[in-house]
Amino acid sequence: MDRLLLWFADLVVYKLFNITEGTRLGESLDFFIYDSVKIIILLSVMIFAISVLRSFFPPEKAQQLLNGKRLFMGNFLASVLGVLSPFCSCSTVPIFIGFIESGIPLGVTFSFLITSPIVNEIALVMLFTLFGLKIAVLYLISGMIIGVVGGIIIGNLKLEREVEDYVYQIKMGEIHVEKLNWKQRLEFAWEAVHDIVNRIWIYVLIGIGIGAVIHGYAPAEVLSQYAGEDNPFAVFVAVVLGIPLYSNAVGVIPIIQALIGKGVGVGTALSFMMAVVALSLPEIIILRKVIKPKLVIIFVGIVGVSIIFTGYLFNIIL
Repeated sequence: MDRLLLWFADLVVYKLFNITEGTRLGESLDFFIYDSVKIIILLSVMIFAISVLRSFFPPEKAQQLLNGKRLFMGNFLASVLGVLSPFCSCSTVPIFIGFIESGIPLGVTFSFLITSPIVNEIALVMLFTLFGLKIAVLYLISGMIIGVVGGIIIGNLKLEREVEDYVYQIKMGEIHVEKLNWKQRLEFAWEAVHDIVNRIWIYVLIGIGIGAVIHGYAPAEVLSQYAGEDNPFAVFVAVVLGIPLYSNAVGVIPIIQALIGKGVGVGTALSFMMAVVALSLPEIIILRKVIKPKLVIIFVGIVGVSIIFTGYLFNIIL
């Protein structure tokens, strides 16, 4: 498929648009068209397949499995479920309220909330496709460790009083898990493809566009100076730059692909992605609706330090 997509991108850029090969504009457009078509196709196929699997494991089952679980085992299980049950920032409040209302400990709840946006299973498959098994596995393990450790720390700090009072007063009712037949599962998967692609395609194209500009125009020496392996503060800078941005892991992958291609360390690029998806300002603002400022600061501090540590570790290993 790669050869066919490369041929199509070259045909559009160099034949249809008549842009000279080897120019920065040509390389940027070629990168943009190739990655856009490839990622949208991969995205649609993976969303469909993963949605079929997820139809066997709805969020209500995750809530049921975490009921009665305490620290350590509860945090690990919550982190695993976070990988399997990704959510967007708009889902933060109802998921948080549902977990707390069910009696799930605060630390266990945060292990889920931390891991879920960081380790998006679709992004994980795309990382494997674009960068190989080693980076995908390290990304998965590091994201889960951040979720488990962050949740354990928050749980041991006994910060229940930092949750807004109204959260404890909400009663969401009993959970009923509906059983689906195969026709319903396939319909659910198709609807998921339509819904998710419609919601995130613009972020994917923006990410690919930024990646295309970096690929074609950003000089390698400048990137190496500020975010290269020789800069000891590269990971810290990447995390600070990532926090104000808002995207999902799929939308950021084309950017880190271009950054790595320009000589930026793998750990630096991945720490940027983790900061964007786990510590974005919209995510923090929405989370503030259910927790008080002190817990928001602790959450950002724990996750931020963990991501920075992981970035440096990745750079050493890779």
